[in-house]
Amino acid sequence: MIDMFRSETKLRAWGNSVGVILPKELVKEEKLSIDDEVEVIVKKKSNPLKDAFGKLREFKAKSYKSTDEILREVDEELKSRFD
Repeated sequence: MIDMFRSETKLRAWGNSVGVILPKELVKEEKLSIDDEVEVIVKKKSNPLKDAFGKLREFKAKSYKSTDEILREVDEELKSRFD
């Protein structure tokens, strides 16, 4: 038997409540049956694009250089190579 099974699923309307459907392989592996008590840990799935965008903004804020600064650095680099 496995200690923990991780699965992503959507919440479903169930009358006035909300339900989660367990994957068949989990039910079989854990020998679960109707009325068994189980522990459910809930973690809302985040949007990886949103997370990455937020990190990119932090990165840009830390390493931002103006176009003039970049061009000046390139000019200096080229001058040093050809002088």
